[in-house]
Amino acid sequence: MKTLKLLSVISLIFLSACVSQKKYLDMENSYNSCKDDLKTVQSNVLVLENSLANEKNNTNAMEQQLEYFKSTNTNLLQRLSDLSVINISGAESIKKSLDALNQQNKYIKDLTSSMQRKDSLNLVLVMNLKRSLDVFDDEDIKIEVKKGVVYISLSDRMLFKSGSFKINNQAEFVLGKIAKIVNDHKELDILVEGHTDNVPISTECIMDNWDLSVKRATSIVRLMQSKFGVLPERMTAGGRSEYIPKETNTTEKGKALNRRTEIIILPKLDQFFELLEPPTNSNQ
Repeated sequence: MKTLKLLSVISLIFLSACVSQKKYLDMENSYNSCKDDLKTVQSNVLVLENSLANEKNNTNAMEQQLEYFKSTNTNLLQRLSDLSVINISGAESIKKSLDALNQQNKYIKDLTSSMQRKDSLNLVLVMNLKRSLDVFDDEDIKIEVKKGVVYISLSDRMLFKSGSFKINNQAEFVLGKIAKIVNDHKELDILVEGHTDNVPISTECIMDNWDLSVKRATSIVRLMQSKFGVLPERMTAGGRSEYIPKETNTTEKGKALNRRTEIIILPKLDQFFELLEPPTNSNQ
């Protein structure tokens, strides 16, 4: 019995020992598994940390690029704004220049057209005057275009006696024909200029050559107004004395040519000056 009890105790101890060893092995296996899992988790955490660090670096790089692009975009917008202002200013300047050129071009065209009309009118006047006065000596009447206007030069011997400003009968006939033609052109004015040679003169009625040249011019405009109906507001009388000679005064022939009266047919002065004025730019 004692032996049996002893065997029973030994069996129980053995069985207990067997059970504890198995448990130990199970726990050890469980521990090892947990340890492996921990390593796996740590490895994964490390990978995630590295990935997170890379993403952070990428994010920083992208933020830097974004800031660069923002700065570049701001500069571009500023430059575009500046260019827009410059382009607007330049366009306005170009427009003003083109407007000025167009006005100048129109002015030149108008002036050219006016000059052509005037030249055509001068040609008609010259032809009509020569046709009307062709019965007279060419030495006493000369008709020409100078400086863009028609000049009728009448000799002293045709118009006046020596040293006188009284018009003779033959001169009235000539002046009547001239008056008829200028009366057909109301848009034109008449300037009458008296000229003398350099021989001094002084009488009870005439002080000097200035006085004689003026009196001869006023005699002609007075006759054209009173006898031939030329409107006085169209006429101007002036004396040039001896100071605009056609020839030298050292010869008798030269003196004879210098003693003359010139009837100058020209555009009305106000229209003439308006023609010469350049257009003003209303945009300036």
